[in-house]
Amino acid sequence: SSKAEIIDLKGCTLLPGFIEGHSHLFLHPYNETTWDDQVLKEARSLRTSRAVVHAKKTLMAGFTTVRDLGTEGAEFDDVGLKQAIQQGIVPGPRMIIATKALIATGSYAPKGFSTDVTVPQGAEEADGRDPLIRAVRNQIGKGADVIKIYADYRWGLMGEARPTFLIDEIKVMVETAQSSGRPVIAHAGSVEGMRRAILGGCETLEHGDAGTPEIFALMKEKGVALCPTLAAGDAITQYRGWKKGIEPEPERIKNKRKTFQQALDAGVTICFGGDVGVFTHGDNAREMEMMVDYGMKPLDVLRSATSVNARVFHQEQLGQIKTGFLADLVAVEGRPDVRISDVRNVKLVIKNGEIQH
Repeated sequence: SSKAEIIDLKGCTLLPGFIEGHSHLFLHPYNETTWDDQVLKEARSLRTSRAVVHAKKTLMAGFTTVRDLGTEGAEFDDVGLKQAIQQGIVPGPRMIIATKALIATGSYAPKGFSTDVTVPQGAEEADGRDPLIRAVRNQIGKGADVIKIYADYRWGLMGEARPTFLIDEIKVMVETAQSSGRPVIAHAGSVEGMRRAILGGCETLEHGDAGTPEIFALMKEKGVALCPTLAAGDAITQYRGWKKGIEPEPERIKNKRKTFQQALDAGVTICFGGDVGVFTHGDNAREMEMMVDYGMKPLDVLRSATSVNARVFHQEQLGQIKTGFLADLVAVEGRPDVRISDVRNVKLVIKNGEIQH
């Protein structure tokens, strides 16, 4: 067409729009405000206002789709944000949302308050067959695209991560969600929590910090993908005092390197997702850089953030530059297949065929 706009992208690499696999648009970095205070002290209107800003920062960093895995106490406000983006009221990426997420009673947070006081939780509590079926159906009815569960959490006697839902409870949630075509994904960091989530039918595991070769072999066998969230662990460790680049790596970081390599060695499908919100929105590329630092090749990281995430998240029209696919594109200056940090040099973002500003 004579009306077509020609854009000079000399020196740039054109890629499918990036897909962030683990975000929390309703959170902001914990070194600014603790998670507890965000859940308990920040008005939902304030949190939504932040989320609108976070959504645009994410989009302009080249991330045209996000899988947002829980509002962390902001109820179903991600539904409204998704609708506002879809209707063009505010700019932002396509959103795959989990709404409130599901936790076993007594296992989540905030904690440490008087037993005489009931405080809001960061997700919805439910237990047993019938209440879980009802909770899953309600979240789907309100707008959830995916059901997120916490297969474990830090509720052990010493504050360690311990499994929450029984395998049969997980299977009930999976069966219920699958009836409507929704997948179930699981926060899982402990060996037993991961095992239950895998055998219960969850499609992706988030974090996987204590994974073992045996667990990763089981993930490979069952076709369960791992979203490692390397950047979140790195950020939290620094918030707790680690001076990265100056001090030796603490055991938490060393262990994460080891388990991530074990997952790679086992051939587990690796999704891209940083748990952004723990660290700054718009800095999503931090996870890409860490995936390379922890042992992946730049090209494989780019695949994880595009075609792999699209496949795992059932987004059949995304993740490739190909006839029939949606025109979600990002152009970056340089060669990110050689230097992954070049993904930060964003020169152009196109979502659904429209240039984003």
